[in-house]
Amino acid sequence: MANPELIDTKSKLRAHMRRLLRDASAVPQPICEAVSHWLSSRPRLQTIAVFSALPGEINLTKIVGRHPERRWVYPRIDENDLKFHIVKNPALELVPGAFGVQEPSPSLPEIPTREIDAFLCPGLAFDARGGRLGRGRGFYDRMLANARPDAKKIGVCFPNQIVPDTFSEPHDIHMDAVLCGNPILL
Repeated sequence: MANPELIDTKSKLRAHMRRLLRDASAVPQPICEAVSHWLSSRPRLQTIAVFSALPGEINLTKIVGRHPERRWVYPRIDENDLKFHIVKNPALELVPGAFGVQEPSPSLPEIPTREIDAFLCPGLAFDARGGRLGRGRGFYDRMLANARPDAKKIGVCFPNQIVPDTFSEPHDIHMDAVLCGNPILL
């Protein structure tokens, strides 16, 4: 059973981070460079899950264009799950989806989660232990729980999204690294 105090603490942290990100004017270029460098140093990772940025998140669309040798997959919300579809041209193949997020068309080829080598994950906050605070619906935690054990889980955020504690619970999936300009390798 969930701890009511912990739920309240996480709720307050989410609200604080939403305000912080809404008012932020951070430049995403150093983070995109860190992601591109991270990918370049790992050529074996071929199928990469990326996300469509919400306001306050890092837009990684340019990374997809810089690394056409990779197979890029974007998530689509299907009831309570994330399904991944191959996207070659985000500008043409993403459509408005759930919660105002750009998603791949369901007609694009779907890729099973177990075929994905690395997941670039958004979040409201991350901590130095790899903890990730999502938006509270559990989509990423449920999906990452079914990923291959060797698949890389990489948080992508602005430096001001690194907090002392994300108040992880047993069901929360930790990141292997967090890229925020200078990677925090865990």
